Order: sequence, then C-alpha cells, then structure tokens
Amino acid sequence: MHRRRFLRSAGLGVPGLAALTSLSACKVGPTDVNAASASSGREQVIVVGAGISGLAAARHLADRGQDVVVLEARDRIGGRIWTSEEWAGVPLDLGASWIHGINDNPIAALAAKARARTVVTDPDSSTDYLPDGSEVDGAQEKAMERRQSKMEDALAAYQDNADEDASVRSVVERALRWSALSDDDKVLASFGLNDYEHEYSGSVNQMSALYFDSGADIKGKDVLFPRGYRQITDLLARGLPIRTGQVVKHIDWNSRGVTVGTDKDSFHADQVVVTLPLGVLQSGAVTFGPGLPASKRTAIDKLGMGVLNKCYLRFPKVFWPDTDWMTYIPELDKYGQWEQWINITRPTGQPVLLGFNAADFGRTIEGWSDTQIVDSAMGTLRTIFGSDIPAPVGHQITRWASDPYTRGSYSYNKIGSTPAMRDHLAAAVGDRVHFAGEATHRASYQTVHGAYLSGIRAAKEITD
Repeated sequence: MHRRRFLRSAGLGVPGLAALTSLSACKVGPTDVNAASASSGREQVIVVGAGISGLAAARHLADRGQDVVVLEARDRIGGRIWTSEEWAGVPLDLGASWIHGINDNPIAALAAKARARTVVTDPDSSTDYLPDGSEVDGAQEKAMERRQSKMEDALAAYQDNADEDASVRSVVERALRWSALSDDDKVLASFGLNDYEHEYSGSVNQMSALYFDSGADIKGKDVLFPRGYRQITDLLARGLPIRTGQVVKHIDWNSRGVTVGTDKDSFHADQVVVTLPLGVLQSGAVTFGPGLPASKRTAIDKLGMGVLNKCYLRFPKVFWPDTDWMTYIPELDKYGQWEQWINITRPTGQPVLLGFNAADFGRTIEGWSDTQIVDSAMGTLRTIFGSDIPAPVGHQITRWASDPYTRGSYSYNKIGSTPAMRDHLAAAVGDRVHFAGEATHRASYQTVHGAYLSGIRAAKEITD
C-alpha cells in the first residue's frame, strides 16, 4: 500500500478550512475588494487568479512596492485551495489538504508564520481490505508489496531502456504477462495501477511511462491542517487588492502594455501574471491577443490535466478502525472505485470519512447525482463493515473536472509530453506576459509548494 506516493500529489486534488482568528478580518469577498473602478487607472501588474500561485506572485510584488491588482473569477480566493465551512465546527478541505514533505518547504514556513496547527498523517497507519471486505493479513500484504515492487521495477527498467513512450498500463501489463494472470492476480494488479492514478490524477491508459514520476522527491513528513489550508491563503491575501467575480475572457498585449478583459471590465497594466490552471488553458475559454508561441501551445495541448475528487461522509458515530488510512481492493468490474479512504476523525475528532476517486472513475461520477455517489460509496463501506452501519447524516462532494475555473484537479505527464514542456509553459512571452501555476513547476508540479514557488518565480521575472 503506497499512501506515501499518493500523498505526494494529493496536495492539489485535488483539498482550506476556517481561518485563524487573527486572520479573520482579512477574509476576502466581492464587497470589500471591488471598491476601485477598473477604468480609473493603470496598474503596474495584473495577476490573473487568486489561487496560491497568484497570491504568492501578488504578495511578492506588493511587498516590493509594485502596484498590483488580482482578478479572480470566483466569489472567493484560494482556487484549488478551498475550505468548506458548511458543517459548523468541522472545516473541510475540498481541494488541497497536505503539506508534502515539511523539510525546507515554503508552505511549512508560511504555516508557522500563520500559527496554523498541523497534524502528521502516517502512510503506514492503514487498514486494508479485500474485495469481500475481509482484512488483508500479513502474508497477503507482503505478496501485494512484492507485486507492487515488480510493477515499479518494470516501469524503472522501461525508463532506463525505452526509446519511445508508452502508457503506464501497457508497460505494467506486459511485465506481469497480463493474459496469463488469474482473475485474483488481476484484481491485485489493478489495485496497484489505480494507486498510480490516485497519486498522479491521470488514467494509467494515458499516463506517460517515461515521465509519470519526473517530479522531485519529497523530503520530510506529510501534514494537514485541522483548521484548514485557508489559513495559508488568507495570510498571503492580507491587504492585497483582489477583485472577485471577474471572469477573464481575453489577454492582449503590445509594446505599450497589456489589457485584460473580463466579463465585466477591462484592466490595463504594464505586465500580467497568468495563473490559470492547465485545464482552463486547454479549454480555450481565455484567448491571448497576438497568440502564444508554438512551444507553449504544444505544452498546453500535450500535458495532461487529471482528476482527483473527494466525497466526505459524516456519520452519527465512528464504526471504522483508528488508523489514518483505509484501502479497499475492488473486483475487476469495479476498477478504481472507492479504493482510498482517510479517517478524518483523527485530525478533527468528528465522525467523518473521506473517500477519493481519481482519473476515469473520478471523472465519470461527476455526471452522477449526489445521491448516486453517496449510494456507491456506501456500497463499498457496507461490504467492508456490514449492512447495519449507520447511514451518513451529511455529505460534501467535489466535481473538479466540471468546474469551469479549473477543468480538473492537477496536471500530470501524459503520453507524448516531456518534463521540458513545463518550462515552455512557464516561459514569459514578450517580457509582458508571465505564467505561473503548479503545471509550470517542473520539479514540484501537482503540489501546493510547487504552485507557490511558481508564483514567486513569475514575480521575480518582473522585479529582478
């Protein structure tokens, strides 16, 4: 069971929470940030997007005396950091949840500055279940670990020797001699494949075997925020001029400056920092005046935007084991369904479970009703814990691929893409248009700290 590998990427899946008391006064909304008229003057820099990369860029610029305005489509800040306060006293992260590797991590430093409490999640604290709901025993776990190691060795060997790219699934199936496997062995191997999908958010049918794991290694423990990731975005946003409810439609530039047009106004500046998620760039919802360089267009087209969705279930009481994680191995005909669960009771003290669904199944259920999703989740939980477990008294569900302002959870390396394409995505255009966001960080894409660092990098292109 490779929770550590999954944790590396779940910082953006796609899940902040209630802000620190000391930061509550800086809560940003459409009424307290939209005082200035768009046509009343010209800024030095416009930042498109109030997610972590946009806030990082704007904070760096403002602290160095730059006149900056942040344009945000939503009525909230944070982007893919989104703390729900729907349940009183139980803040939940619907987007990024973790700081991945606290050693030398800038988000850990921000957490300390915000005095935000963090809790370690242990990837080895897990209870694991077979398709019939019985618990995996020691011998079975060792057998599964051997199979997982064989899959990892096959992918490593392919990266060392292959000249052409292929999908993660095709490389693994060839190494395991898939057609000769028993159905039981295919079930276990499929569980291992879905583990890659939970980590990297893309389908193993489309994930690059050469470059799927090209990111930097994570160092240190993984921690989450019992009071929510929003504490970090609120800290960064303090005092910044942020205009919410501004859906950017086009970005134009020439030798005299840039113009950003929204569904409501036009904004003018010397330079712009674009932090739109890869999925939004791919959708074509925002047009770029003179056009983007061929290398950037290629990067946008070829990199993948994946999905990791969450389903929080609140129960009247706890009926599950006191471990950080639970994993379930479904039958082949239920590939990828409800394999990863985290025990939210441990950090919050509340009877809440969180189920994850990634890649193809995560995208499929976005078309289901909430009732259908909850029923599907409960089918898995009843298989594990019995038919007499209580029904949930509440649920909160994400649909990141359907969100017009993200079009997915976080990026991954798709077949045909290369790590260098992230550099092309990050490259400035004409010394006027700068780009940031997790997808632009070659070493730490998919992570909050990668997104944050990309914003700092884009701001330094302007100030240095």
